[in-house]
Amino acid sequence: MEKRVAVGKIINTHGIRGGLKVEPLSDIPERFKLLRRVFLEKDGQEEVYHVREGFLKGRFWVLYLEEVSEVDRARRLVNSLITIPLSERPELPADNYYLDEIIGLDVVTKDGAFLGKVGEILRTGSNDVYVVQMPDRQSEDILIPALKSVVKKIDREAGYMVVDLPEGLI
Repeated sequence: MEKRVAVGKIINTHGIRGGLKVEPLSDIPERFKLLRRVFLEKDGQEEVYHVREGFLKGRFWVLYLEEVSEVDRARRLVNSLITIPLSERPELPADNYYLDEIIGLDVVTKDGAFLGKVGEILRTGSNDVYVVQMPDRQSEDILIPALKSVVKKIDREAGYMVVDLPEGLI
């Protein structure tokens, strides 16, 4: 089975015709326009669905699936993760990364000191913030702004990023 990546999470229903309100897990706001076939994962179960229609409403997507035409069926899909095959994910421009490509990377300083691993990414609006979980101080994470002045190199294949931390960050 081909690896899949999450692009959204169903957080509620929309209307009475089986619409689904989706929180995007993507930096591509118009991604829903590219979706034709999606996999919904919930409680360890997975099913394939076909996208009939979709639109952007505020910061959320509203999707209508061929297989869902009533609100009761839509309610059962709330909290499902929407995934697509990795091969269907669009290529990004150079020096742009998907969130799942950043999470899990080792973080080292420009001097080679290991700081920890990226555990999550906070979406602040102006710039993302990488939450680095430190192995020796597990109760205190380092919050690193995802700025070119701070993040000097990302090597996905080798599994690390190099940072130049501003004074006083640690």
